Amino acid sequence: MNVFIKTFARINLAMHAIAGVFLTLIMLLTTFDVVMRPFGMPIPGAVEIIAICCGIVIGFTVPTSFWMKDHISVDFVTSALPRKTRNLVDLATRCAAIVLSILISWNSMKIGFGFWKGGEVSGTLQLPLHPISFALAACFFVLSVVFVCDIVRIVGGEHE
Repeated sequence: MNVFIKTFARINLAMHAIAGVFLTLIMLLTTFDVVMRPFGMPIPGAVEIIAICCGIVIGFTVPTSFWMKDHISVDFVTSALPRKTRNLVDLATRCAAIVLSILISWNSMKIGFGFWKGGEVSGTLQLPLHPISFALAACFFVLSVVFVCDIVRIVGGEHE
């Protein structure tokens, strides 16, 4: 099981790097678009490229944030509970989160296939939309596996 967790740690690092590349692209594209506008040379489709990249950055950072415990955790209620009860609460919330992230992943796949079948493209640059939807579906599937890894850590006593 340790190999499984280490593998997903590597996957999360790769997702983090991908999100970083797209975030850098957003910053560069925004900067060049703003700088070039006064010269009458705005970048066509910059807003839609930035919007697509934002979706990718958010999707790829959600599993990584949870894996690295970078998210905000409100535990003032559960911190007063005994360790065993707190672990049970954590297990229940992780199970609910698995169900929710799988449903989001499944729905994103459905939307992606709808985009694919319908030939949906972006407004200005005519970029196909289905790859973004499929990428987000994959991100939420990875998030569900991250929750499974967290359950393994809780049961194994390695949780916080």
